Amino acid sequence: MGNKPTIAISHLGCEKNRIDSEHMLGLLAKAGYPVDNDEELADYVIVNTCSFIQAAREESVRTLVELAEANKKIIISGCMAQHFQDELLTELPEAVAIVGTGDYQKIVEIVERVETGERVKEVSTDPTFIADENLPRYRTTTEGVAYLRVAEGCDYRCAFCIIPQLRGDQRSRSIESIVAEARQLASQGVQELILISQITTNYGLDLYGEPKLAELLRALGEVDIPWIRVHYAYPTGLTPKVIEAIRETPNVLPYLDLPLQHSHPDILRGMNRPWQGRVNDGIIERIKQAIPNAVLRTTFIVGFPGETEEHFSHLLEFVKRHEFDHVGVFTFSAEEGTAAFDLPDPVPQAIMDERRERLMLTQQPISERKNQAYIGQTVDVLIEQENPETGELIGRSARFSPEVDGLVYVTGEAILGAIVQIRITAADTYDLYGEIV
Repeated sequence: MGNKPTIAISHLGCEKNRIDSEHMLGLLAKAGYPVDNDEELADYVIVNTCSFIQAAREESVRTLVELAEANKKIIISGCMAQHFQDELLTELPEAVAIVGTGDYQKIVEIVERVETGERVKEVSTDPTFIADENLPRYRTTTEGVAYLRVAEGCDYRCAFCIIPQLRGDQRSRSIESIVAEARQLASQGVQELILISQITTNYGLDLYGEPKLAELLRALGEVDIPWIRVHYAYPTGLTPKVIEAIRETPNVLPYLDLPLQHSHPDILRGMNRPWQGRVNDGIIERIKQAIPNAVLRTTFIVGFPGETEEHFSHLLEFVKRHEFDHVGVFTFSAEEGTAAFDLPDPVPQAIMDERRERLMLTQQPISERKNQAYIGQTVDVLIEQENPETGELIGRSARFSPEVDGLVYVTGEAILGAIVQIRITAADTYDLYGEIV
């Protein structure tokens, strides 16, 4: 058979997709394939695509076209492969295989089939697969951090979201399986574990008949990892039981990423999230009372069809009132196949952009004030990279999640992947600056 071809992965999209990339790399490496991060040197490039919104698809297509022009053999995986399998095979003769979101675990067999000259389409119409701790994994994040998927898929049907069609219904892993993987990661020196799924507060509902996030967090409290962060906590799922588990488990960070999307009940109804309009204000107050040091991050969509200036003002006031630590703002993207695609009263892109800008400008002084409150304090910072030119270290405090929040720029000496104490000396809207204590 001779030498096996070299394989690189071009990773696009979210951290849930990143875990799929890491499993594919792990499986290929275990099967003896040379894995290279240099796409130019590789025989095959797996492009793990995103199809969440138009901009993500455009980025995926750009990457595919560039690789095709460089005469690469391309294996297309991820959400866009699931979404547009036939179009991609037709439009891109360089694509030697299409792999669905529930089929990435077959990557070694797919490459073997491609090597015999077959053009492979391996896409389960209804994805049901979920990886456990026994599937090899080759981590691609910075040394100290690992994502841990607790469930795959989603049972909600928000009007703007295509994910359930691409990833299937929710399927949770057992608490035992998650804890086993967390222990493996701890033995690799991981300092921060980020629990992810579409809706982490619904974890366990399908498997145990009731949500089990509180039990999972307490079980992970026994694992020797200093920081455990929960991503995507739906406000309604933050029951007193879950809040108590966050408060009482020392290594679970009081960091809550609440994908609220909007504040006005009419818009939430249009988004098919009517339950949320009733709970937004009360639940945020309850969290702040129960966990006074909670760090709250949220995301909003502006320009949902039918959003009036009045609806938008409601959202501006909401953001002023609650003073979130971090806010992300997206303009609405009409996605074919979702309930919101054909809704009347679309908001023109120029108005959406202007609203996004106004919301960000409303949030910026809040973020800056929150950051400046840390000047003079000593905080724990996970050191993640070193600027090769200046020798300056870059890391994150527990208030900042990777890639979406700010950074801490540090002077002094420290080991990459270690948590060290930093005295904060300066702050701006997004980042902190400090020196090693």
